[in-house]
Amino acid sequence: MRRAVAVRLSALLAAGALTAATGVALSTTTASAAAAGGVTGYATQNGGTTGGAGGQTVRATTGTAIHQALCGRASSSTPITIQVEGTINHGNTTKVSGSSCNTAADKIELKQISNVTIVGVGDGAVFDQLGIHIREASNIVIQNVTVRNVKKSGSPTSNGGDAIGMESDVRNVWVDHVTLEASGGESEGYDGLFDMKANTQYVTLSYSVLRNSGRGGLIGSSESDRSNGYVTFHHNLYENIDSRAPLLRGGIAHMYNNHYKQLNESGINSRAGARARVDNNYFEDSKDVLGTFYTDEAGTWQVNGNIFDNVTWSSRSGDHNPAGPNPTSNTSVSIPYGFTLDGANCVPDVVAQTAGANKGLKVSDGSCTPQSPDPTDPGPTNPGEPTDPGPTGPPAGTNLSLGAGADGSSKASGTSYGNVVDGNTSTYWSPSGSTGKVSVKWSSATTVSKVNIRLASGSGTVGAYRVVNHDTGAVLASGSGAGVIGFAPTSLKKITFEITSASGTPRVAEFETYAS
Repeated sequence: MRRAVAVRLSALLAAGALTAATGVALSTTTASAAAAGGVTGYATQNGGTTGGAGGQTVRATTGTAIHQALCGRASSSTPITIQVEGTINHGNTTKVSGSSCNTAADKIELKQISNVTIVGVGDGAVFDQLGIHIREASNIVIQNVTVRNVKKSGSPTSNGGDAIGMESDVRNVWVDHVTLEASGGESEGYDGLFDMKANTQYVTLSYSVLRNSGRGGLIGSSESDRSNGYVTFHHNLYENIDSRAPLLRGGIAHMYNNHYKQLNESGINSRAGARARVDNNYFEDSKDVLGTFYTDEAGTWQVNGNIFDNVTWSSRSGDHNPAGPNPTSNTSVSIPYGFTLDGANCVPDVVAQTAGANKGLKVSDGSCTPQSPDPTDPGPTNPGEPTDPGPTGPPAGTNLSLGAGADGSSKASGTSYGNVVDGNTSTYWSPSGSTGKVSVKWSSATTVSKVNIRLASGSGTVGAYRVVNHDTGAVLASGSGAGVIGFAPTSLKKITFEITSASGTPRVAEFETYAS
């Protein structure tokens, strides 16, 4: 492993002051997933990713307090949002025990749990030499934090050397607006910045910075570890990385609108039967940015609209097979979710303004102009508001649900799916427990841009919800509570209202749908 990474290391990686404070503060508000712009990519699939939406909000300033928050829940699946401020390190992170957690002293351990959001707030959250380990877990959101200098050898060691590592049956993780940094490569004691192993699926990494490392990250720990995949990388900056940007063994990954700068040895390494879709990225001052490297078990790729600026390509030989100098597609990859591409020429500027922690959670709408979060959306310091970015005024026009069909899942005894489309607020559908799905459906495509969820008398409270285009699986809106929910006009045959958490048993009297 070359020492070039360490030589070019930014002075910004100097160690910050360590804090020794412990403690955790509880908020009386409920929290929706911190989602300026909302979850995107493959993390929207397989039921979606909401993190701790609808659960309690906890403030933590130490690693011990993070573990205390996890262990203090009623169960390992009770939703929780942990707002983190300050520096988290070995000195203030201890193991905490409880029936709802499985923690360790040398890492932030999200093990055998679900429905958790960790989000940096205030002056920022820095995980210094301490990695975040996600194992046998699902529905996790990590947002607006910095993880730096995590080691697998030397002292102190943490999390196998990965800044964020996922392994062993992990599902639905959204990592957004984070900064992941190292001070070199394996010879300096560091490993990967963003690793997925042993059956990890439905992950999105968005608006993040990965820099100064020998290894950007991998999907699959060996040529035989091919159960991982369905991973989206978009609007990220990979800077001064030797290789693995990422390394993909088996599975499918979608890379779009990323800025790859100074990839020193190789970049996107598709191998062992993997398929990579590579759209509108900007590759700059780099070497062998796409191909199959260090193996004779080839992978494939579909390329569209990328820019290669001062990229050099090696000759093909043995187990070194770069895709260039003029990369062409050798597979076709269908993407199940909606996405809007920025032009590749403006990617460096857009990513510079949006990617990384403490950037104000700015996002892109495909116009090459970064957008600040809507003030009505829940930023990480504003929990409790719904994530629905659409209008919430009274619906206008015809209720398209009248005369439509209805179905769903988790129906309580004595209730009917059809009751939500009958125009009668005295009848209702309830899930058999506190969560479930109800859908409105038509025989032909119908354009919908607003729904109104009307609860019946005696109803429990809807904690967290998702509105889903059943045809594609795309999440149209998410948030908490009932009422009017707006989103971009969408043509579909079936729309689903999914309750992911609640207080009591909700009674949905009407699931109204409107074109405008």
